[in-house]
Amino acid sequence: MLKVRVIPTLLYKSVGLVKGIGFDAWRRVDTVLPAIKVYNMREVDELILLDIDATDERREPDYEAIKDFSRECFVPFCVGGGISRIDQIRRLLRSGADKVCINSAAYEHPELITESARLFGSQCIVVSIDCKKIGEQYYCFSHNGRVNTGYLLRDWAEEAAKAGAGELLVTSVTMDGTMRGYDMDMIKTAVRMVNIPVIASGGAGNYEHMYQAIKDAGASAVAAASIYHFTEQTPKEAKEYLKERGIPVRIK
Repeated sequence: MLKVRVIPTLLYKSVGLVKGIGFDAWRRVDTVLPAIKVYNMREVDELILLDIDATDERREPDYEAIKDFSRECFVPFCVGGGISRIDQIRRLLRSGADKVCINSAAYEHPELITESARLFGSQCIVVSIDCKKIGEQYYCFSHNGRVNTGYLLRDWAEEAAKAGAGELLVTSVTMDGTMRGYDMDMIKTAVRMVNIPVIASGGAGNYEHMYQAIKDAGASAVAAASIYHFTEQTPKEAKEYLKERGIPVRIK
């Protein structure tokens, strides 16, 4: 059985690392390099770094910063934010990223997923899906959770997987930062539609929430931010908790 991954998410703005609630009310929590160094010591399986302003500001990823960050990151490093072209993906991979995370641009240009997977391998391509529940349906939102794309989660998850995504990062905008638990129905919806890994994101407040997302919703990995910034809980302890409950994880 494949090992379940525990993945901290780092949200980056020009002021440094931030965290908010519901993709809003951002507060500064750290700077990138010290956070990476700490996570290196806490047995994380991967790190995800998302530049949350890049798309709105229509600017290039900061390749030099990614080079600096990747030199200090000793686990697989996934980078996202503002990616809309193949040459950007190529430069990020050459700058030290192991994977790239694509969100807003993919809705208008699904061929970006297909072409990047063909050139660099599906294992490098993570499609990020930010969701809100409207009525009884989960809708996909772009541009940092502000623009309703009109896509239903079940449809876009399936389309992204068929286009060549190696995995999906599925985040509840509503639960983000609340630490009240993942949106289990949202995760189940994505998992049912695809045969690629689904990373649960948005709402983790304790290790039991992670266990539920894996055991009950079928997530292949659990991403979180607030739990590590605002509590004493750690990725290493999360993995020990999961192992005690029969979840296969990597522990040194």
